[in-house]
Amino acid sequence: MAIFPAKKFRPSSYESSVASRYRAALAKHPFALFGLPFIATMVLGSFFLTPATALRYERHDRKVKTMTEDEKLGIGKDRRRIDLKEEYYKLAAKDLDNWEQKRVKRLPGEHDGVL
Repeated sequence: MAIFPAKKFRPSSYESSVASRYRAALAKHPFALFGLPFIATMVLGSFFLTPATALRYERHDRKVKTMTEDEKLGIGKDRRRIDLKEEYYKLAAKDLDNWEQKRVKRLPGEHDGVL
């Protein structure tokens, strides 16, 4: 059985390329060439994205209007009071046994749901 050599075949042009120098340096200093740029990207990204996030929430706050005390007091003035007994008697007075199913008319061009 043949034994494969441990040394990989590399063409002669590979030794002078940037990839070969980076691979050799990465083997000697893995944190400096891989870990440090990654951590720097995460930290700097956090600083650059903070204003964008703040802008998002400021825009949302502008959409939500705060109400004044006068508006809060005037909201429920014109509403009808609801009495549960009254609503119960209204429903009890209706004839729920005799009813007929009616189809709702569709708008022009709307699909009718039948295939």
